Amino acid sequence: MLRYLPFLLVLALWIYAFIDCLNTPESQVRGLPKVIWVIVILLFGEVLIGPIAWLVAGKHRHPVAGGGGSTPSEWHRSHSTAKWVAPDDNPEFLRSLKEENKKDEALLKDWEADLRRREEELRRKQGEVSNGPDDTPPAKG
Repeated sequence: MLRYLPFLLVLALWIYAFIDCLNTPESQVRGLPKVIWVIVILLFGEVLIGPIAWLVAGKHRHPVAGGGGSTPSEWHRSHSTAKWVAPDDNPEFLRSLKEENKKDEALLKDWEADLRRREEELRRKQGEVSNGPDDTPPAKG
């Protein structure tokens, strides 16, 4: 198992550098265009020149400021420009729900009024049929 360890470490560094290069925005790439860096990493990955060159010279690295977080995800959370708010804490979202609720209530009232009107018409028609002149049974022959 130990004889595979150097190969696995080289492979892990190679994959890490390749994915890091692909995920890096073009504005943070130094020295060469991003496409060239990908080719360098892939061509010289087995001898570690490509991945190490990328990690040392290919990308602008920002030092983590104090209190900014010790991991990249913590740093991004503390430096993001857009602050996401849960829907139940967002006043604009709550306001839109109230407006939709008012519209739905008005629509429901219209539907109920229409239903009442149709039921009343149906009752009137049934009353006319049962009380009308054609109420007498036909004569037998």
